[in-house]
Amino acid sequence: MIKAVLFDLDGTLLDRDASVKKFIDGQYERLADSVGHISKADYISRFIELDARGYVWKDTVYQQMVNEFNITKIHWEDLLKDYIEEFKYSCVPFQNLIKMLDELKGRSLKLGVITNGRGKFQMDNIKALGIDKYFDTILVSEWEGLKKPDRRIFEKALQELNLPASQAMFIGDHPENDVKASIKMGMIGVWKRDDQWSMVEADYIVNDLIEIVDLVI
Repeated sequence: MIKAVLFDLDGTLLDRDASVKKFIDGQYERLADSVGHISKADYISRFIELDARGYVWKDTVYQQMVNEFNITKIHWEDLLKDYIEEFKYSCVPFQNLIKMLDELKGRSLKLGVITNGRGKFQMDNIKALGIDKYFDTILVSEWEGLKKPDRRIFEKALQELNLPASQAMFIGDHPENDVKASIKMGMIGVWKRDDQWSMVEADYIVNDLIEIVDLVI
């Protein structure tokens, strides 16, 4: 019997691709005096390419952009600061996020988040989505000194929920860090479908967050 449902954040609850596009479009407009010599299309597309779906931290991204685009009116550190301070205002949830969480909470399930990333940055995004109140535990890799797929970060979440792995379900978009890692732990591993991958071995596959409700029996 499932008593807890845990989630990845980026690409699972947060539509990161849509959020990044919204943010970088806004950044270009905010800082047009400094980056306006670059076309908006080039600025946006290069950022998205260098960002590598969040797997490259933005200090590296902005340093490279400053060099490639000959940005001289603003330092890369200031571009990074803008990213850290402003990204939360561009957070886009996946469809049915709140409805799904309300349904799960209504069934008295324990809920949690395990996410790789920078601590305050990820917490700011969780709060921006308005979902922090739903979770009984939130673990961010920077603060824990551990990152998925390390089993110890899953173990800590289960310890905080006081439940065995067999009574927990984990939902994520990454085949290795989320799905395979949680299944190895003895949890039910659910893949939130992402077009970046085509064949993913999982206990269940969902296209929409609301489908998770039907998996919890």
